[in-house]
Amino acid sequence: MACYLLSFTHYCKNPYMSDPNVVEVEGRVVAVLPGTMFRVELSNGHQVLANISGKLRKHFIKITVGDTVKMEMTPQDIDKARIVYRLRNANRSRNAPRRSFGPRRR
Repeated sequence: MACYLLSFTHYCKNPYMSDPNVVEVEGRVVAVLPGTMFRVELSNGHQVLANISGKLRKHFIKITVGDTVKMEMTPQDIDKARIVYRLRNANRSRNAPRRSFGPRRR
């Protein structure tokens, strides 16, 4: 946490608050690239290079071609973005078989 000591008062910047300059947009995944990178097309036809956020990586959220995602972009670089949420699609089955990660322990 970034804290500053000014005149005997602690001023702390909350690291969990988002940057006020961030723009949130939605797009559709066009291509899956190596290294958790994705090519995402916005509604205006512009394509950006996006990577997934740490929370999605931590919770093993899988993103495939055709998924609709919510992204954060900075005004300084409009060709890159960070995927922060995968929106639920109607074509994705809720009862899809779960992926096995190894032998089952009993």
